[in-house]
Amino acid sequence: MEVVALRRYPVKSMGGESLRKATFDGRGLKGDRWYAVEDDSGHFASGKNTRRFRRRDEIFGYAATTTDTGEVAVTGASGRWTVGDPALDQELCNAMGRTVRVTPEDTVPHQDMGSVSLVGTASLAWCRQRWGINPDPRRLRVNVVFSSDEPFIEETWVGKTLAVGTASFEVVRPVTRCRTIDLDQDGADANGRWLKPLAAERDRRIAMYADVAEPGVMAVGDRLTVHHN
Repeated sequence: MEVVALRRYPVKSMGGESLRKATFDGRGLKGDRWYAVEDDSGHFASGKNTRRFRRRDEIFGYAATTTDTGEVAVTGASGRWTVGDPALDQELCNAMGRTVRVTPEDTVPHQDMGSVSLVGTASLAWCRQRWGINPDPRRLRVNVVFSSDEPFIEETWVGKTLAVGTASFEVVRPVTRCRTIDLDQDGADANGRWLKPLAAERDRRIAMYADVAEPGVMAVGDRLTVHHN
């Protein structure tokens, strides 16, 4: 097994960026979901309503990338802005119809139930064959895609340690999916409903959360080794 794709999302719920190499620290992939679009009540823009999030589908019309100088740039249909520019906050306020702003992570984490998410290519291929959908991993917003021969082998790794590059990770739990995977986002077309069959046959679960056990660097092409603790 080896890493075939790495992806970072500098602003939570916006489109992201492909990487050839990524640094992982104790929080996760460095710079991933560090920013979020927050309203006056402290809720973050997302594709769902929960205790922390508010459904604001307009956010999927924007993409965030990291510039050569380390700034985060946001691109939308009407322009391009840098995080910190008041014009970006005004653009998002206009799009969402309420007062919002782009904020860095503070006391409330922007991550969900794990610091890193990963999925195997065999799991995606199984979904394509089983349900005739487009299982583009960007619909899952995962950080790491690795080559695999056995569908859902990653689900057998709970509590085990993965060594990749100079980093290592502890796999903690499957990712339970919501309606977001059936939205066009991050440059991927939601061709074929994914959530309904996933709910019927797999309890809405695909991909895994993992926490960083040992900070380090991972690159596309690095081998992935599973250690049985």
